[in-house]
Amino acid sequence: MSVSRASRSRRRPSLLGVALGVALVLVALLPAAARAQVDPRLGLSAGWLDAGSASSGMELLAHNDKPSGFFNPANVGSLSFANSDIAFKGKYAFAGSFHGFNVYDLSDPAAPTLKTSVVCPGGQGDMSVWGDLLFMSVEETRGKIDCTLTPAATALTRFRGVRIFDISNIANPVQIATVQTCRGSHTHTLVTDPDDAANIYVYVSGTAGIRSAAEMAGCSSGSSLTDPTTANFRIDVIKVPLAAPQTAAIVSNPRLFSKCGSSACESQFATQEQHPDPRYGVRGYLNWLNTSGTQPTYPAGDPRAPGGQSVSQSVVCHDITAYPEIGLAAGACQGDGILIDISDPVHPVRIDNVTDFNFAYWHSATFNNDGTKVIFTDEWGGGTGARCRVGDRMNWGANAIFDIVDRKLVFRSYYKLPVTQTSQENCVAHNGTLVPVPGRDVMSQAWYQGGISVFDFTDSANPKELAFFDRGPVSATALVTGGMWSGYWYNGFVYGTEIARGFDTLGLTPTDALSENEIAAASEPQFAQFNAQLQPRITWAPSYAVVRAFRDQAVRAGGVNAETLAQIDRFVDRAEKYSEGHQTSAAQAQLHALANQLQGEQYASLRSALRALSDASAPWKPKHVPAKATPAKPSFLGLLPQEQDEAPAEEPAAPAD
Repeated sequence: MSVSRASRSRRRPSLLGVALGVALVLVALLPAAARAQVDPRLGLSAGWLDAGSASSGMELLAHNDKPSGFFNPANVGSLSFANSDIAFKGKYAFAGSFHGFNVYDLSDPAAPTLKTSVVCPGGQGDMSVWGDLLFMSVEETRGKIDCTLTPAATALTRFRGVRIFDISNIANPVQIATVQTCRGSHTHTLVTDPDDAANIYVYVSGTAGIRSAAEMAGCSSGSSLTDPTTANFRIDVIKVPLAAPQTAAIVSNPRLFSKCGSSACESQFATQEQHPDPRYGVRGYLNWLNTSGTQPTYPAGDPRAPGGQSVSQSVVCHDITAYPEIGLAAGACQGDGILIDISDPVHPVRIDNVTDFNFAYWHSATFNNDGTKVIFTDEWGGGTGARCRVGDRMNWGANAIFDIVDRKLVFRSYYKLPVTQTSQENCVAHNGTLVPVPGRDVMSQAWYQGGISVFDFTDSANPKELAFFDRGPVSATALVTGGMWSGYWYNGFVYGTEIARGFDTLGLTPTDALSENEIAAASEPQFAQFNAQLQPRITWAPSYAVVRAFRDQAVRAGGVNAETLAQIDRFVDRAEKYSEGHQTSAAQAQLHALANQLQGEQYASLRSALRALSDASAPWKPKHVPAKATPAKPSFLGLLPQEQDEAPAEEPAAPAD
């Protein structure tokens, strides 16, 4: 039974807590400069449901303990009950678990309520939602077709693959289809086709052992050189007719790891050839990407040095993120990161691949909103190891940030949680999403027992942390698996599944690095449904929050003097006041006049936002004045049609260069 918040607050402090208090007193005696350098995440007290916590730029708004039946009190870190990934629809969050899934009502994000729980074991419970359909990955051999717990699964009753539930009745999800696969489904990705609204596709990544042909016909783990049907070196694609989802079935097995990047060269399975990279040696056509083992280090001066990590073989993808609006997907595929053309979703094609000798296991991927960058994560240690300790390399178990240049992946930098964790905390890069701050590339990411880190990668060569939330270890004496599996932004909040503890809601709070206006603007795009591995293009409707977000960014960049800033604020505030008073023309004129006055590259984004807001639903739309034709001090009275109930726009002072 979970422990209530009230009972937690009455507990006596542990010896570790007392020691921490002494440590904090000592810290308080340090000079101010030294105190500022002490990260509050260091030295947090341990505990299952009463661990210490620290945050900056984030606040924990709510925590829901795991519901009854979804944890083992004798082993709170048991992976059989681990919380996993999340999908969202409307006001609901579908939180996956190795034991099934839980549905939370987010009507009040600061007080989520458990709507229903579905017991359906099989790990790892990766979740996606589309309309009234919920998709769930199952990989473990204990999973059964009918979700029952007993008797144990047999070859006839076992299920490994993707389950499909009808969630039209949120209180009573009903399984309507089960698609079996040879490797089960560790993760899956929904993929849409702009030219095919009648179907949705599911890319299945299975990382466990391959089933025998006796259990599932057609399954083979044979050599790629002798068996062209081997389930290695491929993914599975499921087609789901939306009008008849119960008929969902596998329609292709793309060989993304072959020399040609697809199944087009499958008939040449027995062909071997020297790989263009001499480190790869002679390779078979189906087994063309990275092999396992310790790799050579990078030469001095290479930004990826030192290298030398023990790298996994590229046999399957661990996770794929699709971005249909740009026709691309990014696959984190054990020993390689790959870029995939998904313009034909049934027959995806690898168009580039990269290796990194600092990466042990390519785990997941996230595009930026423009589709010009990809962040890949490295799950060094498999997610159950402590990999953020003192002495652990900052480019191992980290993110690698790549620019996409001419459909090629170009390495720029690494980002790793910038504070050490203890040997009792499993910690490594894990699942995250974009935080939709206009004009910036910002990501919220889970790091298991490293908590959640929100960081900016607008400059892909220089990522910087903006905010964080962290708890102390589950245990002070042993590594008990726990921590944040996912840290996803959805409609204004960050939601996290905590492996051992439950479900969290967090909110961003203003700092010098992320302003109140930027947070407000990020909260304006709203989605009817959201799956982290099916990235939507984020758009921002013109608004005063967006204008002020760009205003704050210009100030932060040092491009605005005090006089000009005062004029910007005066005109924007006045325009908003006119808008609230339904004085539309006056509001539009204020914004347009200010946009025309702000010349210089430092104002480009702000200028565009002002004009977009000025033009949005405006009954009167003045012509944009070209920059070269704009006088230093234009007379806005000449541009503005006079109305008795609307004040004319005032001329702003000319900004300094």
